[in-house]
Formats: sequence, structure tokens, C-alpha cells
Amino acid sequence: MELRRDVFQAISDPTRREIIDLLSDQSLNLNAVAGHFSITRPAISKHIKILEECGLITVKQDGRERYCRADVHKLKEIDKWLNRYRKFWNHKLDALGDFLERGENEKSSEDNPLKNK
Repeated sequence: MELRRDVFQAISDPTRREIIDLLSDQSLNLNAVAGHFSITRPAISKHIKILEECGLITVKQDGRERYCRADVHKLKEIDKWLNRYRKFWNHKLDALGDFLERGENEKSSEDNPLKNK
């Protein structure tokens, strides 16, 4: 049985997010990916392995080289899942904004003695 890592744990790491950004519009070999970072190639390989296990990137062997590319379909699945919560929180924050605005308007009318006459 293959261990599948948690996608959100994988994208919580800033280096892995940068790797996904780097690979989102181009395919690069491991050396080229590692060249964009100030960490060791083995560290990059470990990040790549985690991202691959989550399905966020694909790695294809071409001769002696391994080429990596972000899997945008998996990222779209995550965005679709997050969108449900994005809508929920936007609704809640809009309601809070309306509530605070109403309270501020009521307070300003109480503070203005000319409006009460």
C-alpha cells in the first residue's frame, strides 16, 4: 500500500509552494529546479518527492534526466474545495461588515445633537 501525503501539509511549506509556482508553466529537470534555490539538491529532491506523492507534480524520466511539472488539475481540485469555504467566510465577513456599519451609523447619530432635534 502506497502512503499518500496530505496535500495541505505539502503546500504549507514555502519552498514547495515556490517549486509549484516554478513548475506551473514549464517542465524542468531536477538540476534546473535546484538551481533556483539556495538549498541542496537532496533537499530539493525530498520536496519534489513529497509533491509527487501528493499528486501536485508529475515526474517523467527522459533518458538519464527526470523532468518535473506541476499538475494543475490537482491544484484546481484544491481550489474547488477551498471555494466552498471562501464563499462561507466572505458571506460571514460581509455580514459582520454590515453589522459594524449599522452600529457605527447609529452611534454617530447619537453623538450628533443636531440630528436628534
